[in-house]
Amino acid sequence: MTLIALALVLASAVLHAGWNFLAKRAGGDLTFVWLFCVVSSVIYAPIALLVALVERPALGPTELAFMAGSIAIHLAYYIVLQQGYRVGDLSLVYPLARGSGPALAAVLAIVLLGERPSVLTLAGGAIVVASALLLTGGWSAILNGGSSRAVSFGLLTGALIGCYTVWDKTIVGVLLVPPLIFNWGNDVGRTLLTTPYALRHWDRVVRTWRQAWREALAVGILGPLSYILVLTALVFSPVSTIAPAREVSIVVGALLGARLLGEPEALRRLLAAALMVIGIVALSLG
Repeated sequence: MTLIALALVLASAVLHAGWNFLAKRAGGDLTFVWLFCVVSSVIYAPIALLVALVERPALGPTELAFMAGSIAIHLAYYIVLQQGYRVGDLSLVYPLARGSGPALAAVLAIVLLGERPSVLTLAGGAIVVASALLLTGGWSAILNGGSSRAVSFGLLTGALIGCYTVWDKTIVGVLLVPPLIFNWGNDVGRTLLTTPYALRHWDRVVRTWRQAWREALAVGILGPLSYILVLTALVFSPVSTIAPAREVSIVVGALLGARLLGEPEALRRLLAAALMVIGIVALSLG
């Protein structure tokens, strides 16, 4: 992984943890997802149009089909993630999702994309995943803590993260769709798919906007920006290094939960953060 790719991924990690904190605080459902997708679609439209005019990307049937698949995966991801935040803590759902996602992404990249990561890269990825478990207190603490629904949503979110990471790598790295145009198209697609639901529950949309309009605006801006940075790194870097390196956001998310949401076990999370730094160093050297 180059220093540029690492810088992009680390910046993305901070933004990602930030918007997840805001999404958790909003406590919204699919109406909240629709609201921040609308915000993203509107705000990033002029930039996407400018990039399209300059780069003039070729968007044929293959590219559009892959983008449609990505829209479906990402929509499922946002729905499951919000459900996880409705039933569980940020410091539980977020580490589980972010920790299990890169492991699956690395496996899929090796099996489907033919990537061959070095031993050091694999070791770094394993350390990052292990640190995610340490952040949650391990499987025994999770399963015996009465949080099985939150655990299920966290792991399912992680599976979707692994799927969309490899899928989207193909779109930007093989089909060469510009990251910003791809991400904006994804936002528009999710908006269109969820609009019928929003119209049927318009009273809930209005109520959610009144209660969490600041969060909707912030997530609508920070969410796409964080992923555009990752997609840019994926253009010239392998999934097996980018996906695990993103998980430094677990440290940021855990600290936000501990400091701003009053969640416990700050010392254990700091120890896990130190372990994750070792994993990130191993990934960057691999």
